[in-house]
Amino acid sequence: MRQAVLSYRVVSLCLMPLLPLFATSAHASEERQLVADINNYRAHPGRCSVRPPQSLPPLALKSNLALPIGYGGPLREGLKQNGYQAVMVRTIRLVGAQDAEAAFDMLQGRYCGALLDAQYADIGISRARSEWQVVLAQPLIDSRMGDPRAASKTLLAEVNAARARPRMCGRQRFAAARALSWNAALGAAAQGHSKAMAYGNYFAHQDPDGDMPADRARAAGYRGRQIGENIAAGQGSPSKAMAGWLASPGHCANLMNPMFTQVGAAFATDTRSNEGVYWTMLFGAK
Repeated sequence: MRQAVLSYRVVSLCLMPLLPLFATSAHASEERQLVADINNYRAHPGRCSVRPPQSLPPLALKSNLALPIGYGGPLREGLKQNGYQAVMVRTIRLVGAQDAEAAFDMLQGRYCGALLDAQYADIGISRARSEWQVVLAQPLIDSRMGDPRAASKTLLAEVNAARARPRMCGRQRFAAARALSWNAALGAAAQGHSKAMAYGNYFAHQDPDGDMPADRARAAGYRGRQIGENIAAGQGSPSKAMAGWLASPGHCANLMNPMFTQVGAAFATDTRSNEGVYWTMLFGAK
């Protein structure tokens, strides 16, 4: 009899963890269903005073946007601690929705303009019984940016497109300049500095070790005779970084300087840093 009692107790202990797991799975299914309903609505918008001219891309479900129900702290800071850097964010609280269908009806009836806002790209959902929290966000980093290699190619193309025609950099006029060629050593130095700024949470040409752009270029193996550097922070795409540089007289002058013949560029991200994304473009002359 004693063996039978011990066996029964072991089985009981094994069954207990299955209950919350089943509830969590059911909640996750309802959350996914709500996202599917929202994305179907964005693809075929209707019944809203604010209607986009065409269908909208689907929102991506992000686990780090799922803040706890009733979270009362600074929204962007909470997301930042979760590893999500937002340019724009909105939270919607629903009370009394027993399932995803009821939650969607509430959202469509009361917040259709937010659901059909093309600026939002991601969504997070939290649920506790009949209470739901929906977070809509636009990430700092453009999801279309691609991998670092693709971003570097974009930067090379854009700097050469800028140099292809004359322009004013502040009060200084520059003639069109010849295209720059990519240099791997400058690219490696740019990548290293972008990572150092992102992970070290600082923004400066001089790094914490006291090294300057020429020092980093030489350390990466570059043997050119002249070095120039542009840095930027907080821009979510290569185009935005380039636009910021062209709007700044000093950075624009570096971009248009006919002395430079080579370039390397890179970005790095750390969502917990102040700016989220950091860009470096290094220019060199053979």
